[in-house]
Amino acid sequence: MTTSTSSSTSTRTESVTDLVTRLAQEHLSRWQRGYLNDEAKAVGALARLRRGAGRPAGQLPDLWDLLDTQGLHEARRDGRPLSETELARAEDALHTAVTLWALHQQSRGTGMHQPHRPEHPRGLGAAVHRLMPPNDIDDSLRKRLVRAGNAPDLTTLAQRLRDIVTLLRREDVHLDYALLAGQLYQWQWPGGADRVRIAWGRSFHAWQDHRASGPQQDNPAPGDLSSDLPDATDKDTL
Repeated sequence: MTTSTSSSTSTRTESVTDLVTRLAQEHLSRWQRGYLNDEAKAVGALARLRRGAGRPAGQLPDLWDLLDTQGLHEARRDGRPLSETELARAEDALHTAVTLWALHQQSRGTGMHQPHRPEHPRGLGAAVHRLMPPNDIDDSLRKRLVRAGNAPDLTTLAQRLRDIVTLLRREDVHLDYALLAGQLYQWQWPGGADRVRIAWGRSFHAWQDHRASGPQQDNPAPGDLSSDLPDATDKDTL
């Protein structure tokens, strides 16, 4: 009975994760295209959205009409509507990802949201790795990723991600914010943070700096943040 319940919960969560990712992609594609085309509506939306970066969803009433969450009220794959908990966590994940993108995109002439592809990793770990010198590991940057992965709640995680996004913006490093939205939804469920940390760790080690003459040789094998990156209990990373 326990195994059946756990499996059902996992399937339900993964289904909503896909929905959150898809809705984030739709929002981001539309706003990014409009912003790059200098459309007044999109430029104004981005200016409003970036004020919410790192802040809880719902704290700024000015943003309530920008994120269309109608898609979250559609039936799930199993035909049932999302629960109140699923809705709240999905809305929080969308808010966090989209507002971070708005901060990242500000005053940039190319789209900072770029879809992840195996040949061009755009996950959070890969983005942080791209900030580092070729064939080298910057421990201070790596600790920022560890601290984000060990955030005690979504608000703290959003604030720590905001610090990382500021660095990505400075160096024009792209990120897949639709992928991030799905991960932020998953992160809020029991055991979800562990799975997201593993994904970020693998993404970190998947990045190969194409400016270098060859693949990085000093990276350990892919794995989760707690084993591949600095000790998660290190007082300097918490």
